[in-house]
Formats: sequence, C-alpha cells, structure tokens
Amino acid sequence: MTLASAIVLLFLVIDPFGNVPFFVAALKDVDPSRRNRVIIRELLIAYAVMVAFLFFGQPLLRVLGISGPALTIAGGMILFLIALRMVFPIRGRTTQEDIEGEPFIVPLAIPYVAGPSVLAVELLLMSEEPRRWPVWLIAVSVAWAATSIVVLFGNAVTERLGSRGLIAIERLMGMILVAIAIQMFLTGLDTYFGGGL
Repeated sequence: MTLASAIVLLFLVIDPFGNVPFFVAALKDVDPSRRNRVIIRELLIAYAVMVAFLFFGQPLLRVLGISGPALTIAGGMILFLIALRMVFPIRGRTTQEDIEGEPFIVPLAIPYVAGPSVLAVELLLMSEEPRRWPVWLIAVSVAWAATSIVVLFGNAVTERLGSRGLIAIERLMGMILVAIAIQMFLTGLDTYFGGGL
C-alpha cells in the first residue's frame, strides 16, 4: 500500500464529515470560548492513542497468534460493515451519546476519532509491512491533521454544506470504502491460498 492510499484509507475510516454533527452536539453545552480548546485537546489525545497503537498493536497480534491473512480478511470485513453503515444508515438509531458538561476523552477522542476501525487499519498496515513504520506514521499524522481541520471548522462546514451535503459526502466516502474493503478481503484470501486466486 502506498502512502497516499494509506492516508485516504485512514481518512475515510475516521469519517470526519460524518462526525461533525456529533462534535457539534457534544459541545453544545460547552462555553463557546472554550470549544476550540476542548476540540484541540481531544484531537491531541486521539492522536496520541493512534500513534501508541501503531507501535504497540503489532506485539499484541504476536501474543494472540493472529496471522497476516487473517487480519487482512477480518479488516476487510470490518471496513465493509462500516461502509455499509455509512451508505445505508439505520433510521431511528444513532451512535451519538448524551453528554453532560464538558466531554473528556470519551466520546470525542475515543471513539469518534480514534475508534476501533482506525486502530484495526493501523494493525493491518503494521502487520503487512512493519519496516515501513515511518510511512505509516506519516499517513496517520496526515489523516489526523486533515480530520482536525474538518472538525475544527465543524460549524462552518455544516453551514456551507448543510445536512444534505454532509450526508452526500458520507455516502460517497462509504462507497469508496466498500471497494477498499472488498479489495482487502480478496487480498487476504489470495495471500492465504498462496496467490492461487
């Protein structure tokens, strides 16, 4: 996987446009003068978690005895389910949490930014090519930075695009993620069967 494709994959999985309404709702009771500081704090916490998992996730895989093809197939399946939820959201249900006061770590940093799907992608990247960790670190950093820009200007993004615009972008990102997930699944099967597919 190239640096560019890793950045795109991580950005799609984080789904910042889909998270903007959640950030806006979670911060509605926070003093407007503190909102940006809270967002920056939560983004930095999320970044620290993502970087830590990038380096310590691989030893966890070795302890659990999970092979590379198994992780690739599982990652493809997880991404496919996430993509389906983005393209076909369940009506009447929401992942938004009720928050009283100022949010801290949960749910903004975890799981809105550093969610299980992002950590799974990091595991996948490091398991396939651990020696390229500088490339994966750059990918994580760039995807996080792009997410931070979208989230920090959440109100402006919402006003510019409107709810329908945000939904349309999320659907498009979900469709791209479906194709990536299927490719990951096929790659895992191909590796497992020794390139016979």
